[in-house]
Amino acid sequence: MAAMHPTHATVDRRALQRRVVRVLALGQVLGGLGVGATLALGALLVTEVSGSSAWSGMAATMNTLGAALLAVPLARLAQARGRRISLSTGAFTAMAGASVTIGAAVLSSFLVLLVGLALLGAGSALNLQSRFAATDLAPDDTRARDLSLVVWSTTIGAVLGPNLFEPGELIGRALGLPELTGGFVIALVAQALGALVYLTALRPDPLLLAVADGEAAGRDRPSSAGGLAVLRSSSPARRAVLTVALSHAVMVALMSMTPVHLTLQGASLSIVGLTISLHVAGMYALAPVFGWLADRSGRRATILLGQSLFVASLVLSWSGSASPVLVTVSLVLLGLGWSASTVAGSTLVAEAVPPADRPKLQGVSDLFMNLAGATGGALAGPVLALVGFDGLSAALLVLVAVVVLAHRGGAGPAPAGPHRGDPRD
Repeated sequence: MAAMHPTHATVDRRALQRRVVRVLALGQVLGGLGVGATLALGALLVTEVSGSSAWSGMAATMNTLGAALLAVPLARLAQARGRRISLSTGAFTAMAGASVTIGAAVLSSFLVLLVGLALLGAGSALNLQSRFAATDLAPDDTRARDLSLVVWSTTIGAVLGPNLFEPGELIGRALGLPELTGGFVIALVAQALGALVYLTALRPDPLLLAVADGEAAGRDRPSSAGGLAVLRSSSPARRAVLTVALSHAVMVALMSMTPVHLTLQGASLSIVGLTISLHVAGMYALAPVFGWLADRSGRRATILLGQSLFVASLVLSWSGSASPVLVTVSLVLLGLGWSASTVAGSTLVAEAVPPADRPKLQGVSDLFMNLAGATGGALAGPVLALVGFDGLSAALLVLVAVVVLAHRGGAGPAPAGPHRGDPRD
C-alpha cells in the first residue's frame, strides 16, 4: 500500500467509526438512488434503441457484468489509495456510464448503450465495497452490525429510485433529451453527490488508518499475494466467499424467474410487483437485525439461519408453486435468507484476513458474487423451461446444501474475551 498512512494516534476510533458508518450510509442512499432510477429504465431504453424486446435483459446483464469487472480494480485502488479514493472513483465511473448512456440514446447506438450500462455497474460495485468499508475500523463486537447498517441504507435509494420515473421524464423534456433518459440524469447527479460525500467526509480514511494501526503494532503488513492467492491459502476466506456467492446465486435464480412464473399462472402485474417489492423489503429491511444477531450469536449461526430460511422458501415455492400467496411468502423468506447469509458472510470475508489484505479478498468476493448471480439468473430460465418452477426450487436446494456442509462443524477462532465466545464462530 502507498506510503500515505495517517498517524492519528489520538483519534477516538469508536467516534470515528460511527461517523464513517453515517458517511457510508449517506453514500449508499445516493448510490442506491442512482441504481434504482436506472435499472428498470435501462431495460426500456435497450428495447427502444435496439428495436426489440428480446434484448431487454441486456440492461441487467451489462450492469452485473460491469459490477463484476470493476470489483477487482476498485479493490486494488482501495488497497493502494484507501476507501475515499476508491469509492469516489467508482462514483465518477458510474457518472461516466450515465453520460455515455444518455449519449447512446441521442445517437440511437445500441453498442454504445451497452458500454454505458456496463460502466453504470460501477454504482453497484461501489455499493458492495461500501459495506466492507464499514468494517475497517469496527471492533469485533459491532462489526456485523455496522456492515448491516450500510446494507440497510440501500433500501432508501432502492425504494425511492423507481418512483423517480416521472420527475426524470420532466427533467429529460426540459433538457431536450430523448425519452427515458431523464432518470439517467438523476443517476448522474446522485453519483456526483455521492463522490463529493466520499471525497470530503471520509477523512481520515478508515482503511488507511486500520492498516496504520496494524503496522504500528508490528503486525498486519500487506502481503504480495493477489486476491485469488489469498483465497487459495485461507480456508476461512474460501468458506466466506463461497457463502456470499452461492447465497446470491440462489436468490437471483429464484427471484428472476418468479415474475415469469406468476405471469404464466395468470397473476396480474400488480401482484407481481407486490411480490417483488416484499422480496426487496425482506432483503434489506431487517439487515440490522441480522447484523446484531451475527455479533451476538455468531457469524456461522447467522449464516445457518439464513440457509434455513432459504430451505423454507424453496420448499414453499416447490410445494406451493400454484398459489400466488405462497409464492409471495416464499419470496419474502428468500429475501430474509439472503440478508442473513450476506450480512454474516460478508463480515466473515472482512475478518478472514488482516486489514492490509482485506481489499484484495473483498474484490475477489464481489467478483464471484456478481458472476454467481449472473450465472444463476442465466441458468434459471432454461431450468424453468425444463422442469418448471417447482423443479427449479428443488434444484436450488443443492446450492444451499453446499453452503451448509461448508460450515458444518467449522471451528471459529479463539474466544474474543472472557464473557462470551468470539462472534466470528
